[in-house]
Amino acid sequence: MTTLLVIAKEPRPGRVKTRLTPPFTPEEAAALAEAALTDTLRAVAAAPARRRVLVLDGKPGPWLPPGFDVVPQCAGGLDERLAAAFAGCDGPALLIGMDTPQVTPGLLTADFDGYEACFGPAEDGGFWALGLAEPDPELLRGVPMSTPVTGAVQRARLVAAGLRVRDLPRLRDVDTAADAEAVAALAPHGRFAAELARLRTAGRR
Repeated sequence: MTTLLVIAKEPRPGRVKTRLTPPFTPEEAAALAEAALTDTLRAVAAAPARRRVLVLDGKPGPWLPPGFDVVPQCAGGLDERLAAAFAGCDGPALLIGMDTPQVTPGLLTADFDGYEACFGPAEDGGFWALGLAEPDPELLRGVPMSTPVTGAVQRARLVAAGLRVRDLPRLRDVDTAADAEAVAALAPHGRFAAELARLRTAGRR
């Protein structure tokens, strides 16, 4: 079975989802980040997996469900941190971030039958998921992160290595307030949508 990895930041004000401020305050942005992380971890917990790992920048909180190993992120750029996450796996692994709370257990059921890699593109040009049947950190090192071409470069790196790539559905990351509204509409029954609705009801938005 597959190891499921979630790379995330501790949802602390001023450290997460800074592009949501404004219109949200740092505290509200952190609350939305915690809700997104909660939904993500719930989906991972419900998906079949050999092991579930939270690769965390910060400290775990009450939002962490049972059944997860927690390992600290290494120093360096995001490419190095993703590479190190895969380096800790000794079999098939699928890595996602905390930015797609609309993710479902079905999307996380990695199938490497006939493929050596899974790739989930994001609407902003990045990627929300990367799966490797045989994790190789060098497939990530040097890929420019957080750019409009990150996903294209990463996928091309997989193809250049001779890997057969299974493409997953394109998802939208939560980076801006417009993203938050769109993603909440896609998953109206999740914690993220509820938190966004709570902020609206409070009369702040």
